[in-house]
Amino acid sequence: MAYDRYVAICHPLRYRTIMNKTICICLPSACWIVGFMDTIPHIVLLSQLSFCGSHTINHFFCDLTALMKLSCTSTNNIETLTYIAGALMVAMSFFLIITSYIKIISVILKIQSAVGRRKAFSTCTAHITMVILFTGSLTFTYIRPTSAYSIKENKMLSLLYIVVTPLCNPIIYSLKNTDFKKVLQKKNNTA
Repeated sequence: MAYDRYVAICHPLRYRTIMNKTICICLPSACWIVGFMDTIPHIVLLSQLSFCGSHTINHFFCDLTALMKLSCTSTNNIETLTYIAGALMVAMSFFLIITSYIKIISVILKIQSAVGRRKAFSTCTAHITMVILFTGSLTFTYIRPTSAYSIKENKMLSLLYIVVTPLCNPIIYSLKNTDFKKVLQKKNNTA
């Protein structure tokens, strides 16, 4: 999404040629592949744990931290892997997003029209808001020691990145759609 915003604002006349079908397939595919590859070491290490006592997972879904709490063997290897992989994923994503937004802001500041600057900034604010909400809740959930783990807190944070963020995306982006705004204005004028 940050790359899309970068191309739309920094190279608006070349947008259709840069964001072609191949790029639109490759970018999400790369995200999916990296996401699946990131989970494989966790699954391998998790499969080697022993579980005793209750096998009831106190969570909305089969979460890694909830499973580690059920284990009666040491989970230090998985915790270390989670910190390292999580920090790398967050750092790489953050670096790419920050780099694209630094370039975007430098281009926006060169726009002469105040209306143009406002429109360009408003295009970016929805994405930045979702990135902060999503990565903030993920970072707080997974990059912290197990001793600080709270089931209740983790369940609430998981709602942010599993339910709230995906629900907010269509709402935010449809509110920015001019056709949608026209329909809302027409509805308000008839009421």
